[in-house]
Amino acid sequence: MFLGCVLFFLFSTWSSVECNPSPVLDVVVDRYFIPSVCAREVKNGDYVRYHYNATFIDGKTFDSSHQRGAAKVGQIGEGRLIAGVDKGLQGMCVNERRTLTIPPHLAYGSTGAGDVIPPDATLVFDIHLLDLWNTADLVMTTIITTPKDCKRSVMRTDFVRYHFNGTLLDGSTFDSSYTRKQTHDSLVGEGWLVKGMDEGLLGMCVGEIRHIVIPPFKAYGEKGSGTEIPPQATLVFDVLLVDIHNPKDNITIENQVVPESCTRRSVVGDYIRYHYNGTFLNGVTFDTSYQRNSTYNTYIGMGYVIAGMDRALLEVCMGERRRVIIPPHLAYGDKGAGDVIPPYAVLVFDIHILDFHNPNDTVDIQVTHRPETCNETTAVNDLVYYHYNCTLVDGTKLFSSHDYENAQEAVLGADKVIDGLDLGLQGMCLGEKRVLIVPPHLGHGERGATGVPSSAVLVFDIELVSFQKGVPPGYLFVWLEDSPAELFQALDLNKNNEVPQEEVQENLYQFGEFIKLQVAEGKGRIKPGMTMEQDASLQLWRYTTSQKFGLTFSFQWHEMDHRWPASAQHHRELLQDFWRTFQVTNS
Repeated sequence: MFLGCVLFFLFSTWSSVECNPSPVLDVVVDRYFIPSVCAREVKNGDYVRYHYNATFIDGKTFDSSHQRGAAKVGQIGEGRLIAGVDKGLQGMCVNERRTLTIPPHLAYGSTGAGDVIPPDATLVFDIHLLDLWNTADLVMTTIITTPKDCKRSVMRTDFVRYHFNGTLLDGSTFDSSYTRKQTHDSLVGEGWLVKGMDEGLLGMCVGEIRHIVIPPFKAYGEKGSGTEIPPQATLVFDVLLVDIHNPKDNITIENQVVPESCTRRSVVGDYIRYHYNGTFLNGVTFDTSYQRNSTYNTYIGMGYVIAGMDRALLEVCMGERRRVIIPPHLAYGDKGAGDVIPPYAVLVFDIHILDFHNPNDTVDIQVTHRPETCNETTAVNDLVYYHYNCTLVDGTKLFSSHDYENAQEAVLGADKVIDGLDLGLQGMCLGEKRVLIVPPHLGHGERGATGVPSSAVLVFDIELVSFQKGVPPGYLFVWLEDSPAELFQALDLNKNNEVPQEEVQENLYQFGEFIKLQVAEGKGRIKPGMTMEQDASLQLWRYTTSQKFGLTFSFQWHEMDHRWPASAQHHRELLQDFWRTFQVTNS
């Protein structure tokens, strides 16, 4: 059997040796463990790092790298190792284990080595190959997975965040970002990383996974690093690129969808409402307004949000959608934000602009239909009847008068509807139609209302159905022309220059008919919604005599000099105003 192995060696290369044990010239090689995967075999000129136990034939140990706590490093084929070891290591794989039996002439010969190795000693080395490299080696990168849509890849001076598992060539783990639960963050090509990692990261896309093998001279070389990475160690990294940006980056805007009807774009100082989904570059969501079922509301360009978002919200249209990529120096920088956003994170926001307004905005009135004939328009104090549909800017329906039997009614200027709608209903013709855009400070404000979000811009589609002209606040009747000169005399039934309560009671019907006649002839106007029945006439008179003037029901009027008795002198101005103009108040 031994002879067969010798013959086999003579006609084969070392890499194809299958016999066990097998000789290299006079070296007997026992390959007692061969790894299932062997990417590379030792050849002349290679450097190796290995552990060994060295014994004599009788099993007595004379040397051990394990006892010294440091693996042996040497170059093959350059005479730096004893000839038997040099020959016995050739063709070996990383993680392979061999026993080399080396005769004296391939070891220390007839002279031995001091007091340790006697002359003509046969030596036995039990070797475990840990590492293998060559000075001609390059950094080896193997792409495991890469995203289909890669819009940007790593370049020098970029800043990257990545996860990694780091092992030595024999598979021993020396570090892992996953164990620390924190990415490794670094500039590329600026000396922050070992040279081999700088090279291995170039061209990577976010989401890509690479297997990177770095020879020692492009890693930590002869010094190693701490206790985890020994001198002259090849490093193996499995890298997942999480993030990439450049310190010179500005925000990037993508996937814009702008409504065709955009007539206004946001500016500094506007107050905006928008929905968003916030993710990292790898697609992991860190926040979303949709889950809270509430928009994010803020002023633009005033530092209330991160700088990148401030920029991203400028020049947008209502209803616009856009994706915004914000580099960390315009987001949360090297500190991140709590446990949610890590340091140096690029943020991606998919935003939908619902509406915006400026605190200086007034009601935007768009007349969609105006009758050709318009003799009279609505004004403050008028009673108006109108139909309306109320929506948000995005078309979300809120309220509609068409959901009820009758049109909506309101007295303008009486604080019966929101200010913006009140203003929009003024100056309308009968049958006119308008679209009103009402900013929140003229709508329901920051608090909103039932069914109305806070700080929402409202859109009203209104149609004026009918209206009645009104009277000033507190008045029940006003003259539209000069009042009759003899009004007091007409009410003084017994012509005694007094109008006591009993005469008022007798004159109620006549008084009511008199007022109705003035309205019918266009000489006066009563408060909208009031009728001149007897009870209304009495109410009118009572308002006149008791609430407005605070007097009893007996007043004396001197026709000759139009003077009042001294007892009533302080009421002269009020009563004279009443009788001369007959503007009756209920306040």
